[in-house]
Amino acid sequence: MGSVASEDDASTAVSVSLSELKNDTVSLETLERAFGPASLGIIIVRDLPPGYPELRHKLLSYSSYLANLPEDTLASVEKPETSYSVGWSCGKETLANGRYDTLKGSYYAQPVHDAELERKARELYPKCSEMTSPNVWPSEETLPGFEQLFENLCHIIMDTAALVARSCDRYGVAKLEDYQPGTLENVVRTSVSTKARLLHYFPPPPLRPEDERPDSAMATDDDWCATHTDLGALTGLTSQMFVDEEAHPPFAKPDESGKLPPLPELHSHPDPKTGLWIKDRSGRTTQIHIPRDCLAFQTGQALELITRGKFKAVPHFVRGTTADKGGKIARNTLAVFTQPNLWEMVDDRRDFATLAQAILGGTV
Repeated sequence: MGSVASEDDASTAVSVSLSELKNDTVSLETLERAFGPASLGIIIVRDLPPGYPELRHKLLSYSSYLANLPEDTLASVEKPETSYSVGWSCGKETLANGRYDTLKGSYYAQPVHDAELERKARELYPKCSEMTSPNVWPSEETLPGFEQLFENLCHIIMDTAALVARSCDRYGVAKLEDYQPGTLENVVRTSVSTKARLLHYFPPPPLRPEDERPDSAMATDDDWCATHTDLGALTGLTSQMFVDEEAHPPFAKPDESGKLPPLPELHSHPDPKTGLWIKDRSGRTTQIHIPRDCLAFQTGQALELITRGKFKAVPHFVRGTTADKGGKIARNTLAVFTQPNLWEMVDDRRDFATLAQAILGGTV
């Protein structure tokens, strides 16, 4: 099950099995408890395909290998013309306080491939390179098997997301007038705007005296990733992977199979409050624990609009730690943001491109 720990009490995130999703037996009441106005806005999916845990472990290990490549190698897979939204990005994103975010590195790619739809997106939105630019990958010599691992794991997540979306469509048909069957499932299965983000949260820098804070402030600390809501429909999340990069430096050579060996994974972080937190509808912060053999799906702003507010986008953040508690421990995870095609309507007056422009700024 997907257990959570909150400031006030302990509770449990809504959990369903993959077979329940496939058989369309998840009740509308369960969906409302997972995504509705009084919910945490997240659902845990268990009983995934047998190969999922190993694939997750391998790719999240590659996140550490990737982030520790030489600077010139990483620079070769940056795409500044996409506002660093394709390929490698680190230290390019500005936080709310105006500082550049150097605490995490990201590798972005779009896992849905359809030449005709990609051409349509480029022609209709020539200034939206953030969502229409082709993927870029490190060479096989640099990170052997990385592209294939990345896409294989993304496809498991998207296939599962499509089943969650299908259940959401059943809810929409039952609860909303003129809701079109298959709306969300079509978004997840066909949109070339879907974006995957492999994340590496770097071990914390040494603690300075001026950084010390009382423990009472730590539960709402979002220094690894600031509080925000996702832009898209459903965000698929793997469980976090903690790696002690001092004990296991991520600089290994390929093994006999030509692949980089998976890194040992810590059972948990020494600071138990480190990780993903959700801010629920009452403003209470709740920590989310995703089991390693499960996936989680949380709600974004496009989903809230498409369901006319029946399902709510969830504010969330990632709480970091300090060097005295975290040592040289890094956090790796993969998020897949299922997003409508740029021209698809999210409400009666806006397409997804307009929504993205309004929220993210820039030119679309």
